[in-house]
Amino acid sequence: MDIKKNAFKAALKSGERAQIGLWLGLTDPVCAEICAGAGFDWLLIDGEHAPNDVRSSLALLQAVAPYPVHSIVRPVAGDVQLIKQLLDIGAQTLLVPMVQSAEQAKLLVAAMHYPPAGMRGVGAALARASQWNRVTHYLQQANDQMCLLVQVETRQGLENLDAIAAVDGVDGVFIGPADLSAALGHLGRPSHVDVQQAIEDAIGRIRAAGRAAGILTADDAQARRYLSLGCTFVAVGLDVNLLMRATQDLAAKFK
Repeated sequence: MDIKKNAFKAALKSGERAQIGLWLGLTDPVCAEICAGAGFDWLLIDGEHAPNDVRSSLALLQAVAPYPVHSIVRPVAGDVQLIKQLLDIGAQTLLVPMVQSAEQAKLLVAAMHYPPAGMRGVGAALARASQWNRVTHYLQQANDQMCLLVQVETRQGLENLDAIAAVDGVDGVFIGPADLSAALGHLGRPSHVDVQQAIEDAIGRIRAAGRAAGILTADDAQARRYLSLGCTFVAVGLDVNLLMRATQDLAAKFK
């Protein structure tokens, strides 16, 4: 059995077409499977603000697996041991929140890779990622398929953005507009001119470093603007918001 190729990582590297994604916060495999067939390039399984743990993330990965869409997992934090577990259950791309320094980014790169390139613990016989050792030469090939996205969303992160983006092994930098707006003194107002100027500047710096730039927005106009600025992976909605708005609108029609 051959290792699964990371098509999302290859797409970011080529830069030929922006990758359009959807955030998953409902934590339900059936909902994830419905979204998996919608036509997005990637789905983000959120473990930072949604109540996903390793087991529920596994269930969502399994639900999405039959569909031509890439799964990204966001852990609650860049914990080395948690990263090991998420990679072993089959995640190939992680989006790690609150990255604020090049040193932190280097640790995450190491956590994503087997020695000698990194420090990922070896337990392939127990891992869904290797199909329990059915994948031939998984240990030798896995490193090339790992994709690390780091999330910059604080003042310190912005100050260190150039150094973070320069770290070898960082495949993309994701701007977190919600936390960034709070950090800049505009809590709950990511559309504030100061926040948008910071985002635009960050996108330019990420691109100048040769990394893929990403962001999340449920606003169509903002999403198209970020794409025009050169973002190559953009989440354009959240499953929870889609359900909330649809049910609210339906109820309002009859009440």
